[in-house]
Amino acid sequence: MAENSSTQYVASTSPHAHEGSSVPTIMRDVIVAMIPALAWAVYRFQWDAVRLTGACVFTCLLSEWVARKIMRRDPDLTDLSAFVTGVLLAFNLPPALPTWMAVVGSVFAVVVAKQLFGGIGYNPFNPALVGRVFLLVSFPVQMTTWSAWQIPSPAAGVEAVTTATPLGLLKTSLTQGVIPYQFDSTTAWQFFLGVKNGSIGEVSGLALIIGAAYLLGRRCIYWQVPAFFIGAVALIAQILWKTDPAHNLPPLFHLLSGGVILGAFFMATDMVTSPVTRTGMAIFGAGCGVLTMIIRKWGGYPEGVSFAILIMNSIVPLINRATRPRVFGHPTRD
Repeated sequence: MAENSSTQYVASTSPHAHEGSSVPTIMRDVIVAMIPALAWAVYRFQWDAVRLTGACVFTCLLSEWVARKIMRRDPDLTDLSAFVTGVLLAFNLPPALPTWMAVVGSVFAVVVAKQLFGGIGYNPFNPALVGRVFLLVSFPVQMTTWSAWQIPSPAAGVEAVTTATPLGLLKTSLTQGVIPYQFDSTTAWQFFLGVKNGSIGEVSGLALIIGAAYLLGRRCIYWQVPAFFIGAVALIAQILWKTDPAHNLPPLFHLLSGGVILGAFFMATDMVTSPVTRTGMAIFGAGCGVLTMIIRKWGGYPEGVSFAILIMNSIVPLINRATRPRVFGHPTRD
């Protein structure tokens, strides 16, 4: 540079360029990605889906505003994180759950699991899952009460009506030493479309995959967590099925039942509570899948997705530490 030049350069730490993403834009993308699953929930469960989603979203927004005012923080809600928490919590609730219980779970999710830790960016656990587990422990009967549905392809060849989810029906039937129904291609297709019982946002694999494709296309999530999550569930289910087909169902049943798809793409990928390194994401996702199958097979609950993700949330700092890359110019770690 010439001595007489008036050009000035500012030396500062990175980042020196911003690619344009922000918390509000990412949250808006997540909301858009949840629309297909929400639309199916409204079609499948009608007023119950509207009632629970509205109650959770309104309560989460109000709880966040009140909590931040009391804690003397900026009460701005434009980051949309409380809105996303409300929808995700509603997605994890049975359609018959009383509204006041959904309100209690929403307050717990936002105030205890998020704001008491410092707000967005500081919470170690996924708030929506904390709210769901709190409700499951506090109100186990209401959280495991389901509306009636028809088994698409029962082994006996006659349609039957049940009030259990596919996982709950499997868990109960295995205590009697029998498989509840034949999981054939027809059943798999109907499960994929959403013709089954479950929490309002988890029943349609097709709707969730459409939303997941949008998130991946917008680069809001990385592929490692869902891929290793789903891969671990499929691998363990395959081993169990091949080892003892009389007491286990094929991998596709486990992938299309319960909250595997919802958890893998929409909750395990939470940017705050998941690892920051690609290797860490793979370890995290695989751990979620392994724990999910352990709980489903040998645990006291028919579903294990929520517990698996929360357990892995607790060791994210250790995963980040173990997988952090070597800083350029520094020696390798001992």
